[in-house]
Amino acid sequence: MTITPATTDLAEGTEPYTVLLAPGVRAFIQPDGGWCLNNAGIVTGGGRTALIDTAATERRARLLRDAALAEGAAAPTAVVNTHHHGDHTYGNFVFPEATVLGHAACRSETLAAGLQLHAIWPDVEYGGVTVAPPTVTYTEEMTLHLGDTEVRLIHPGPAHTVGDTIAWLPEQGVVFTGDLVFNGGTPFLLMGSLSGSLRSLEILRGLDATTVVPGHGRVTDPGVYDTLERYFRWVEELARDGRAAGRTPLEVARATDLGEFAALREGERLVANIHRAYAELDGLPLGSPLDLPTVLGDMQTMNGGRPMVCHA
Repeated sequence: MTITPATTDLAEGTEPYTVLLAPGVRAFIQPDGGWCLNNAGIVTGGGRTALIDTAATERRARLLRDAALAEGAAAPTAVVNTHHHGDHTYGNFVFPEATVLGHAACRSETLAAGLQLHAIWPDVEYGGVTVAPPTVTYTEEMTLHLGDTEVRLIHPGPAHTVGDTIAWLPEQGVVFTGDLVFNGGTPFLLMGSLSGSLRSLEILRGLDATTVVPGHGRVTDPGVYDTLERYFRWVEELARDGRAAGRTPLEVARATDLGEFAALREGERLVANIHRAYAELDGLPLGSPLDLPTVLGDMQTMNGGRPMVCHA
């Protein structure tokens, strides 16, 4: 595994870098993986280039473009979106020559969300972002071919969102998980499903990948799945006990000792995850919309009364 900078004038510890995972396969990593600092993938083969996700701002998407074109690679002709959130899709417009692919629900949710990050974090310098949703969609599985390189797109069902995509490169043993996996950060189920996230881990385990590129955080290995499963089971138990006691998600979250999960960034997401677990215990369909202002307000309370900060 080789790590190279994405640009030559990086601010140490904050700017993206690339990791060579296999011939023709690189991860574009944005430290420290906090709010709006997602990862992306660059895959080349047969004289073609494809991206897995983009970035939250025009500046960062252009850094991704520079990284993709390094060493004379062809301009990307495909962008795969792992889900609709703006940190993974806002930069699509920087690649007008590329076809954007994603799950059918990723397309509909991208259109419905619009410039949602602008509403949550209005002071960020996003640049000239225009919404560019997937124009080619699938519902269960699809395969993208770059010469001899296969990129298999798999929908696990509602998990992080209702339109997630796993990008699996079987010959290279590399999987790009999108936000089904956070490495070092707290998972976020506000727009997805707790039970579906557990199911997605079984799907990921079944791929038998050796290298895991999370949606946020450093490149890792399948051992991260065990940490996530423990977290999801813990949230399940908190929600079940809290709901039985008639307590609100915020009351449960504020009274909880984070234990082994205290080291995970963005711990305020716990209350959003309990909201989602309550919805499932109430029998609502997986991925049903929740009251976004209420949940964001609870998260701000959990964050010491301070708004969450977009780091892009």
